[in-house]
Amino acid sequence: MTGGEEKQIMIKKWIFYTSIALIVTFITSGFRAIPNKNRSWFYNTKDEDLPLLFPSQQASDYPASTVLFTGKSFTGFKEAIAFKESQGQYKLINTLGYMGKYQFGTDALRAIGINNKSNFLNSPQLQEKAFETLLSKNKWELRSEIEKYEGKIVAGIIITESGLLAAAHLGGAGSVKKFLKSNGKRFITDGYGTSLRSYIKRYSGYDTTHIVANDNASVN
Repeated sequence: MTGGEEKQIMIKKWIFYTSIALIVTFITSGFRAIPNKNRSWFYNTKDEDLPLLFPSQQASDYPASTVLFTGKSFTGFKEAIAFKESQGQYKLINTLGYMGKYQFGTDALRAIGINNKSNFLNSPQLQEKAFETLLSKNKWELRSEIEKYEGKIVAGIIITESGLLAAAHLGGAGSVKKFLKSNGKRFITDGYGTSLRSYIKRYSGYDTTHIVANDNASVN
């Protein structure tokens, strides 16, 4: 074999192994994790008095996390809403500033006597109490509508107490009244485009009978 032939063989081998290396690199690069630079959904950067809190890793912060499938009981009702709102994360703050497991806004918190946001975020017990307290206020606000519409069909949806209370949690009792008054023709959504109608339907038929309607309901 001449020197020229050996040189050609070496070049061919180099090209062959280089090609394999490039192919392997290309294939494996498709499985690399791409860092998510937009993580703003997990916290609110506009509220300077709040720390940037990510979902807790403490099991004690999720007392109801093992009871996700509980039928149409009240526990099933609140856990279903919590999963939709925050996936059950007590310390989550979304980009619109809504906080906690049930995604409370500042106005809703003030309405039930909560003014310290940090305390609220760091207390699962307070958040559970806040949810039931707001239900009591909304049930009072919607007492006439519940009596008038429960069991009836509006916009193709069977109206139930739990569905109306869930919708009030999403958009406020006033929005629920507007929806019913328009016979379902008003298309009302929250800041992320979730419709009031979808909550009335999704959370229909849960047991909320033990919630006492109370206009003065407060966590204090």
